[in-house]
Amino acid sequence: MNKMKLEIVTPLGIVYDGNIKSVTLPGEEGEFGVLPQHASLVSLLSAGVIDIQTVENKSVIIAIESGYVKVKEDKTTCIVDGAVAVTDEDGNLTHNLDSAKTLLKKAEVSSSTMANAMSKIESVGR
Repeated sequence: MNKMKLEIVTPLGIVYDGNIKSVTLPGEEGEFGVLPQHASLVSLLSAGVIDIQTVENKSVIIAIESGYVKVKEDKTTCIVDGAVAVTDEDGNLTHNLDSAKTLLKKAEVSSSTMANAMSKIESVGR
């Protein structure tokens, strides 16, 4: 099975560090997906939601402020201003749902970006 390492880092420390199957990121120009063996790139990230598919086929959702991502064939590193895990490694909802919503509101993103991110976060709570 193809897998890659993902790290999400804030000024306060590492929020996520693990092997994954894929990740969907909120790029400045729109969402984009990264799979193992992806071509190398560096991109700006806007405030939104990172959707991680673990090697165990679980979905991990992390709300982020802006930052950037560096993608290599076997490793993706996100450096962001702030991040809140909405779900844990088992795909279970964390107690950080309100913190995630506050983080996104504080980032002052466009209304369509906010609606998209909130929709993803709230769908986890259902």
